[in-house]
Amino acid sequence: MEKFTIASWVMILAIGGNLFAQKADDFYRVDQIQQISLSFEQEKWPYLLDSLRYNGDEMLLGKVEINGQTFEDVGVRYVSSRAIQVGSKRNNFEIVLDFIKKGQSYEGLRTIKLSIALRDPSMVREVLSYEIARQYLPAPRANYATLKVNDEEIGLFVNVEVVDYPFLKRNFGEQIGHLYRSNPGKDALPGCLKKVYGSLAFDKNASCYGQNFDDLTGKGYDALADLAENLSENVGGISEMLDVDEALWMAALNNVLVNLYSYSGRENQNYYLYVDGEGTFHPILGDMNLAFGSFKNLGSGSDLKLKELQELDPLVHADNSRFPLISQLFKDELNKKVYLSHILRIYKDFIANDKYVIRAQELQELIKEAFTKDPYKSYTVENFNQSLEQTIGQRSQIPGLKELMERRGNYLRKNKDLRVLPPAVSEVAVLKRKQFSSDQLNEFRIHAKVEKFPKKVSLFYRFDPGEPFTEVSMKDDGNSHDGEANDALFGVAVSPNSPDAMIEYYILAENSKAVSFHPSNYVQELHSATLEEINR
Repeated sequence: MEKFTIASWVMILAIGGNLFAQKADDFYRVDQIQQISLSFEQEKWPYLLDSLRYNGDEMLLGKVEINGQTFEDVGVRYVSSRAIQVGSKRNNFEIVLDFIKKGQSYEGLRTIKLSIALRDPSMVREVLSYEIARQYLPAPRANYATLKVNDEEIGLFVNVEVVDYPFLKRNFGEQIGHLYRSNPGKDALPGCLKKVYGSLAFDKNASCYGQNFDDLTGKGYDALADLAENLSENVGGISEMLDVDEALWMAALNNVLVNLYSYSGRENQNYYLYVDGEGTFHPILGDMNLAFGSFKNLGSGSDLKLKELQELDPLVHADNSRFPLISQLFKDELNKKVYLSHILRIYKDFIANDKYVIRAQELQELIKEAFTKDPYKSYTVENFNQSLEQTIGQRSQIPGLKELMERRGNYLRKNKDLRVLPPAVSEVAVLKRKQFSSDQLNEFRIHAKVEKFPKKVSLFYRFDPGEPFTEVSMKDDGNSHDGEANDALFGVAVSPNSPDAMIEYYILAENSKAVSFHPSNYVQELHSATLEEINR
């Protein structure tokens, strides 16, 4: 048996609940617009924030009131972004609550990030995309906030959770390791590879990664260089240091949602890599306000036209060495099959049933009044009202969400790579003690019926939600608590680590063309059992 990191992050789902649900006191609950008010002593605060943005990374001291709670001595700046509009009062804001008073926080949050939703006339791309992403891997929360500065209404913003210590602690536990952010566009360093951006192309000099990544925890780039080297030269052992399943989910989300302002597009930007206390890398999606086709460049050639966005190949970059986090992982056929299974899962969960557009309509209804009253809004109310159904803008030509995704869904439904039949898994169960028997079972004997030509069936299990899963093969040999040999019933026995252990598990079945999981939504739900239950 080998340790396997696939889906090791399922532990985070214990924090959540049903789809889109948040705690009642959550700063990121989506059914309530947050109220934020900043105060500066200086009347010319826009000029000062412009100056600070262009002359370094300093902050302007101020006071903030969040939903009626006041915090003194906070730091404020415009977020480092290509979206900065000099002289405008409506830019992306970052508010650091513990700038002076260490430990000062709001509901455990130290930093607040307000996004102007650049190139998103619908104002729903970021909130909707993160809601979808969080069903499959750790991703920031997002909702809406209105902002006042010195008692002047500045308008409606998207309130996005910052990927920092509170986020990492909530999703990955107490041990905080390295955190990197892909941020190409800095000055080229001498002796380093050119135009590799955030692709994770291998460069022998670890410091070279500083030209395309920010080291947010100040621990240097050696770990990042090790990942790139293994991705380049030892991809067969990459699961020892990378949560491969998370990387496949990220690629699948970027593809289905046409989120090209990320690893899958030009310059491989706007994603994070977090190294946990065990040395495992976890990819985390960054800014998603340009998802659903608002950014259109794949990294070569001209921007894609609407039809090309709608028909974006699920296997784009599969053989492109410029994208090793995709092409190198796909050298393992199992990874490619799992990725295509993830594409189908997202399609079925959100696109085929129109859940994405129903949710987009709900979000627009929530914010319509606040958007209408926004004195500095980037788009007209007419643009906002039309933004789900049709392209907005003559120059940027931002697709309507439904306009893009309705035909994209049809394309995915008919795509030959997604129409292959995976193994059929059913009758999953843990063998119970025979009635009236005095013999106590001291192991979990798990079996499942698997049809449609499986060539491999694996059980992934753990006894602690904080642990990675362990993989073990299931057999149809008549000797694995599986019934008769070759009867399509696969089985395996797993010994617990204590008499009161609870096992959590899911099954992965593979045939020559595809894979299937049981439960099919294993990210959100796992099978479980205890020795007490099976011995009753």
